[in-house]
Amino acid sequence: MVELREKWPIPGRHEQAAAWLQVWQDLGRAPRTIDAYARGLAEYLELCERESVDPVRATRTHVALYVREWGSRPSRRGANVVALDSGAGLSNATLQQRLVSVRLFYDFLVEEGLRQDNPVGRGRYTPGARGGGRQRGLVRRLVKLPWIPSDEQWRAVLAKPPPSRFAPG
Repeated sequence: MVELREKWPIPGRHEQAAAWLQVWQDLGRAPRTIDAYARGLAEYLELCERESVDPVRATRTHVALYVREWGSRPSRRGANVVALDSGAGLSNATLQQRLVSVRLFYDFLVEEGLRQDNPVGRGRYTPGARGGGRQRGLVRRLVKLPWIPSDEQWRAVLAKPPPSRFAPG
């Protein structure tokens, strides 16, 4: 446990977080998996410390505050990048990854009997329910669509002569 506490001091300050990471390590999970879980959980625990909230007793409101904070972080690509997912906030895939760490931590607390419920929750499919029977998770999962060229871009592609099959020699 000392090694985890040295490498990840923020989860190391929280007994249950350190225990949860130790379980994953004892189960033989890959070091990079442990690092990803610890990184995601450390950011959440930092928020709990700033807000003076015991993470074991945190509510869905605290998790929502954490998610909102993600949306206000500056993009690493800069504010001038023109794209649907640019400007501010982390990418949807990063959000999902960070939220998995927090959700698994709360699953652990529920299994240990320290909580009754998981404030993160997850999306569920219920057969026969109205609206397709899907309950969305805390953060909507986005799927990036493939790039489709505009009419002008297609014309530019079609206007180029095909490459020569025989290189000049």
